[in-house]
Amino acid sequence: MKIVLLALLLAGGALAQRHKVNINTETPEGQALQQIGQESDDAKKLAAYEKFVQDYPKSENLAWVYGEMQPLYVKANQPDKAVDAGDKIIALDPEDLDTALVTLKAAEAKKDPDLVKKWSNTTGALAQKAIAAPQPKDEDAVEDWKKHVDYAKQVNTYSEYAIDAMALQTTDPRKRVDLIEALYDRNPQSQYMAQLLPAALQALQQMNDAERKTAFAEKVLAKDPGNDQMLLLAADGYSQKGKEPDKVIDYSNKLIEVLNQKAKPDGISDADWNTRKNAIICLGHYWPGKAYYSQKKYSAAEKELRTALPLAESNPALKPEVLFMLADSAYRQENIVDALKYFQQCAAMKSNLQAQAAKNVAAIKAQYRAVK
Repeated sequence: MKIVLLALLLAGGALAQRHKVNINTETPEGQALQQIGQESDDAKKLAAYEKFVQDYPKSENLAWVYGEMQPLYVKANQPDKAVDAGDKIIALDPEDLDTALVTLKAAEAKKDPDLVKKWSNTTGALAQKAIAAPQPKDEDAVEDWKKHVDYAKQVNTYSEYAIDAMALQTTDPRKRVDLIEALYDRNPQSQYMAQLLPAALQALQQMNDAERKTAFAEKVLAKDPGNDQMLLLAADGYSQKGKEPDKVIDYSNKLIEVLNQKAKPDGISDADWNTRKNAIICLGHYWPGKAYYSQKKYSAAEKELRTALPLAESNPALKPEVLFMLADSAYRQENIVDALKYFQQCAAMKSNLQAQAAKNVAAIKAQYRAVK
């Protein structure tokens, strides 16, 4: 079902007015409400309601009044005030699902990621509560119960869609991750997670926040240990932190294992799949190689880096570092011929390691005159 149709269905699916009004025309308050009810101009009616809530802040009719004001704010394209009205109604009636939905839509109109997250969570929680409500024993009430449950299911789906749409619209990577994580915490099986997890991966890479990378990745991996995107994120994050080399190695090894067993996705050519796969496998050897190198485990580092090197041909930013660590690992193990070869290759490439590699080439030639 297209979301446009869903939105139309939701717009027409609200139940009867939840809040009742008690108008006693013998009181000033009742007379004010009666006078407002006779007003046909929306702007004047809204102004009168605003004055009413100032004049009668403890009125028993406040929930009803705010319920009348909110759609007028929506109609007047004042989403800020529509959200504020929703806050006030929910404070008075915490289980008002219809108001939560209207407020969520107002938050969407504001294009405010934080408000969308807040009201999506509120709306989803109320919808789930309605869905879980037991069937009434009174047979005459069963049909209404079924309609309400069906409506709540649609509202719950819309609340998830709102997160999906806002996450894909926002340009702030941190806000994007916040939204996606909020939905994942609510429903890891949401129909929208298939496109949101890759979006989260991209945003987390943009943020360059190692702690957030590993926390998010491990949350997903706890439920989906074979998720190659999250294995990639976890290995990268722990490598970036440089504190727990064993986790770098474990996640990298698991990543390579998963990729080697993964079938080519639909809609991608064999050549493109092999290129993408090899690029990731390259990282899966580079990260452990770097971890071993930092621990001065040069034999293990050399093994991983030798495997990564031919795969790094298409990654000019990575190759010099692979060459430098490989050369130094070989040198530390007194494999001078390979050390010189790799330092020479590194010195021939533009990078922040080029100058040091050139110095190392000169030093090796001076120390081992027989080596060329």
